[in-house]
Amino acid sequence: MAEVIRMPRMSDTMEEGNIVSWLKSEGEEVEAGETLAEVETDKATMELDSYFDGVLLHIAVKEGPVPIDGIIAVIGSKGEDWKKAIAEAEGGSNGKGGDQASASSDDGPAEEPRQEAEPAKEQAPAEAAADSNRLKASPLARSMAKEAGVDLANVSGSGDGGRIVKRDIEVAIEKKEAAPQPAAAPAVQPAAPPKQAAPAEEAPQVAPFAFSGGGANYEEKPISQMRKTIARRLSESKFTAPHFYLTREINMDRAVQLRERLKEVAPTKISFNDLVIKAVAAGLRLHPAVNSSWLGDKIRINKDVNVGVAVAVDEGLLVPVIRYTDMKTLSQINVEVKELAGLAKKRKLQPEQMEGNTFTVSNLGMFGIEEFTGIINPPDACILAVGSIIQKPIVKDGEIVVGNMMKVTLSCDHRVVDGATGAQFLQTVTAILEDPIRLLV
Repeated sequence: MAEVIRMPRMSDTMEEGNIVSWLKSEGEEVEAGETLAEVETDKATMELDSYFDGVLLHIAVKEGPVPIDGIIAVIGSKGEDWKKAIAEAEGGSNGKGGDQASASSDDGPAEEPRQEAEPAKEQAPAEAAADSNRLKASPLARSMAKEAGVDLANVSGSGDGGRIVKRDIEVAIEKKEAAPQPAAAPAVQPAAPPKQAAPAEEAPQVAPFAFSGGGANYEEKPISQMRKTIARRLSESKFTAPHFYLTREINMDRAVQLRERLKEVAPTKISFNDLVIKAVAAGLRLHPAVNSSWLGDKIRINKDVNVGVAVAVDEGLLVPVIRYTDMKTLSQINVEVKELAGLAKKRKLQPEQMEGNTFTVSNLGMFGIEEFTGIINPPDACILAVGSIIQKPIVKDGEIVVGNMMKVTLSCDHRVVDGATGAQFLQTVTAILEDPIRLLV
């Protein structure tokens, strides 16, 4: 019997999945465990595997967004009636399904399904030819090729059956970087005259003031699943959670000294962000009310300290989670943050690596931002926004000296955390960072 494949829920916040590409073609045999397609969720691009053996009889959605439980494909025996399987699935579930199901219902003439099926058959050879390289490349290889601008058609695969794998893309990138070097100088020279031409410089200045509409110059791009989810969740957080903000300036002189000492003995290069994360974890253990979550009809006081670390990617922010943060050393935190940040930037984080946070740290200090406020990451009760360390004059022991000062701002959900509670937590974090030897005891 033909099996209808529906869009699964691949993360706790996923509402729809965006089909990026199919790795199998209609009419191709499929084994259980084989990857059918790549699906972009609100958090990462993931592989959709088959749970059945058989033939991919029909692809209902070639690419684009599909709601949870929407029909995306049918797998069965060769020659089996996939239209009947879709009709039965639609009739029994009242799901959102696909347009192909409605086309095969009794409401339309019999010719309509044939008209949809015939173009697919006519296009099959062209699609197979166009997708041949893609079908023989691993998802990681395709992702690397896309980021580096490498054409898979020009890459020879060294994997099983000529499949393009990671090492093939790495070799292609090396060749690409090496090849342009001799031609780099001549390529730049011809571009000099246009830069000197006055009209090319004046055009961008005139365009913004052309209100007639004829001179508009812009680019539009579709919203990704990640950006949709960021917009929805942070809008809900900002407009439903009553935020209030507490700011402190922390003297990081001793933290700077400790970091220099740690460079000599630590197996990894400890960052100031690692020190902040560790100090926050220690503070959360002492102030459980801040390590809490708003659940609508109740407040959950979390026993584990799991700090989420905001990581900037091209399409927004991802928040991988350092679990049991208070129980880990600075070196362990450093290694884990680097590893998770690398996966985040490649969109390879798994859902379980972004779930279970009880508090979030967002650091923009590396961009020279001195102070900012963060929007709470649900269901956390707080988020700490960390600015850069600035050398400035301060008064110490009655004298003006240069101090290494860092501003932090705690955003709190007033439904969970009161002003005094947040202030006490921030006081503890400040005390630890101003005397970081406490992190070692």
